[in-house]
Amino acid sequence: MQSKLGDKARLLHILDAISEIEQYLINTNFEIFIQNSMMRFACIKQMEIIGEACNHLSENITSKFAK
Repeated sequence: MQSKLGDKARLLHILDAISEIEQYLINTNFEIFIQNSMMRFACIKQMEIIGEACNHLSENITSKFAK
């Protein structure tokens, strides 16, 4: 079943998720990231949100910005 969310809402979800990841990673480095399972899981969850939003963008948007 397709959600009624539009492309604008989905793109905003993507931007919000990117912002969340950036906030999680402030003042950290790769070693800290690898050792902190909560931080890793939070980033993975946000990447899942990005992927899900991307999968539901309209063909109109995806065709405009295809490689």
